[in-house]
Amino acid sequence: MQPIAVTFKSNGLSLAGNLFLPEDHVEGDRRPAVVTSHPFGGVKEQTAGLYAEKLAAEGFVALAFDTGHQGDSEGEPRGLENPFARAEDIRSAVTYLSTCEQVDPERIGALGICASGGYVPFAATTDHRIKAVATVSAADIGALFREGLGGGQDPQVLAGMLGASARARTAEAVSGVFRHDPVVPETAQEAEGAPTLYREGTDYYRTPRAQHPNSANRYLFRSVDQIAQYSSFDLIHLIAPRPLLMIAGTEADTAYFSREAVEKAREPKELFWVEGATHIDLYDKDAYVPTAVAKLASFFREHLASV
Repeated sequence: MQPIAVTFKSNGLSLAGNLFLPEDHVEGDRRPAVVTSHPFGGVKEQTAGLYAEKLAAEGFVALAFDTGHQGDSEGEPRGLENPFARAEDIRSAVTYLSTCEQVDPERIGALGICASGGYVPFAATTDHRIKAVATVSAADIGALFREGLGGGQDPQVLAGMLGASARARTAEAVSGVFRHDPVVPETAQEAEGAPTLYREGTDYYRTPRAQHPNSANRYLFRSVDQIAQYSSFDLIHLIAPRPLLMIAGTEADTAYFSREAVEKAREPKELFWVEGATHIDLYDKDAYVPTAVAKLASFFREHLASV
């Protein structure tokens, strides 16, 4: 399926997206639509694009896009990961879809993967144009930086990172040098002994499996001070009475994020488990993605069926 390259504005930046239309779409037909938002370090050509394409095959208009400062989208310095701007980019993508002649603006949903599994619910808490909210392998990036994967991180780790982030800001101003750090280990050797999330992240992002020239595996280190003050799910109860679906693998070391978020949310809500899948498995593995897509298609079809 060949997407249509589109652009739209967010925070004064021009963002690049790929718009997927159902094969049976005809002129004048206004369909339900879904925004798909990519992981931390990802771009629209990877898992977000895969899910968008598969949702289009299920009859939805679907938009995968690059957030500001990343991929084909505008924004300097490159690699900035500002969770609040990421949420605004999702809202801007909804605005774009609301203006598309192929889309029924009253039937728009959103899907977030990994860090965007936090950003999408966060954006949806206050943007009531998002009529149905879904996540795959959700993670709260703020909690990951504050507490470490699984929690229990020594508070001095974050304190050290925040100190380094502050120094990086000053260095930018003085010398124009930007510090960029890796999102996942660069090589399998570097990933040895790391948690499954990061080992499999290396296999996904740094090998032909999903490697893309726009996904450089680098983030602007001073993003840390913005990431650390962000929490994905504190206000997740505000999504109700709109429906929430969270999909996670039973073997994912991030599964606790989805479990805890669903506990905080109000009905209607559902936590759907994909048996045997890890966090990264749900990005592209043929053994697991069809199960997730089938569930997503059923969810969006039910909740975006009518105005």
